[in-house]
Amino acid sequence: MVLVHGAFAESASWNRVIERLHGRGLEAVAVANPLRSVAGDAAYLRDVISGIGQPVVLVGHSYGGMVITQAAAGDPAVQSLVYVAAFAPETGESALQLSGKFEGSTLGGALAAYPVTSGGNEFRIADDRYHAQFCADLEAGEAALMAATQRPVTEKALTDGLEPNEAAWRTKPSWFVFGDQDLNIPAELQRYMAERASARGTREIAGASHAIAASQPEAVAASILDAVGGREG
Repeated sequence: MVLVHGAFAESASWNRVIERLHGRGLEAVAVANPLRSVAGDAAYLRDVISGIGQPVVLVGHSYGGMVITQAAAGDPAVQSLVYVAAFAPETGESALQLSGKFEGSTLGGALAAYPVTSGGNEFRIADDRYHAQFCADLEAGEAALMAATQRPVTEKALTDGLEPNEAAWRTKPSWFVFGDQDLNIPAELQRYMAERASARGTREIAGASHAIAASQPEAVAASILDAVGGREG
């Protein structure tokens, strides 16, 4: 398994999921997603996959769904895709474009922006908004740590459209898991993307926030295990 975090998180956000996968005798690598551009982040992910040198299941959270969709296109090493509260774009769609497709996201009002020397802006969730916006179903102390260790994302990454001629979920089996209290990517959008991808399995977790890998690791691990076994669910 290769696990790819999204914006405003970091690789340790997968820790509880990895513990459960290891408990089932499965290997997992949590990638440090650069969060600079969809094409660049996907190229880095393909390097990681190549270095592993064996078939993998790609798992993406949030913006990480953009990255796994592009990285998996045309790569026979990728067996299946798992979208964890994640974007599953069609060719040309960006994270920003998808996030506005349905009502319910309050992310825009929680962001702090500042310019970066490479051009454009970089975004992070303001510390005083992080708990309510990103992980309302976690304890305040853990939310504060996550806010302090969050990885900012560039404006370019959020506005880049998916490049491949055919989105990877059109040719590879996919599974979706998300919460109905996600304030970053509304549940209505995630249902739409799962249906569009003809997902093999969809789990919608009542009361779960965007940080579902931290708050509901059993459900996330179960969806990954379904993908490993090719099971419907």
